[in-house]
Amino acid sequence: MQPQSPQGKPSSPEHAPAVEHVSSAHELLQALRKRIGEHPELAEAIVKLETALSILTVKTGGML
Repeated sequence: MQPQSPQGKPSSPEHAPAVEHVSSAHELLQALRKRIGEHPELAEAIVKLETALSILTVKTGGML
């Protein structure tokens, strides 16, 4: 099965490792947020990760 981009479109195989890493990092940060509760620096890290993913998605035309 091909990894999905955040918009639900299949990503290209060449982008699969990047998508998997970003997705994994996001899941880890979300799990940490649940475990330790809200923390300003953790929230900032999650927002920056989501912003970076959005920028990459736009720059790759949704092919990430």
